[in-house]
Amino acid sequence: MSDDDLDALALLHDPVRRSLYEAVAGRGGEVGRQEAAEAAGVSRTLAGHHLDKLVEAGLLESGFRRPERGGPGSGRPAKVYRRAAGERSVSLPPRDYVTLASVLAGVVDELGAEERAERAARLAGERLGRSRGGRPVEEVLRERGYEPYADAGGLRMRNCPFHVLSHEQPLLVCSMNLALCQGLLDGLGDDPGRARLDPRPGECCVALSKTNGD
Repeated sequence: MSDDDLDALALLHDPVRRSLYEAVAGRGGEVGRQEAAEAAGVSRTLAGHHLDKLVEAGLLESGFRRPERGGPGSGRPAKVYRRAAGERSVSLPPRDYVTLASVLAGVVDELGAEERAERAARLAGERLGRSRGGRPVEEVLRERGYEPYADAGGLRMRNCPFHVLSHEQPLLVCSMNLALCQGLLDGLGDDPGRARLDPRPGECCVALSKTNGD
């Protein structure tokens, strides 16, 4: 944990800044000041001030969107915001689970134990599902940090909880993630076949298809 992480996350204690951050993060793309202001229920000027503070802290990134109509009189580019790619973590006392997870992933790869790792992930998902007592899968995924949202084809997730490891060992981590989600569905009494690999840039590699009743 660094002082920068602590200072950045402390900004979210302010309810307006937290609402603005959630509005931008929940969009999954670029959000303008007016749109963020309306979502947070504040003025555009106040939203702009707080959004820029979140950019300074590294929680958001900013850029400019050109007007759809070009040429004279089209106006200035609009400032837009999106969630920062980096991650922040605070743990008291400090913990470093990512390093150990990275070592273990490397061992699995070196031993060629991918299938055993997938079975372990499937069982872990089943245990998690059974412990949640038949709650909707969307609630459990949200609780685990996946940030699910409805899509035309079913359910997608904006966030990969295993983002760092997925860059080091993409095939292993994505296959284990799929097995984990399949086990979760099974443990919840749902169809594990709903979970499939369907990578999309900036999102989780797993997606869930619609149920038969949808």
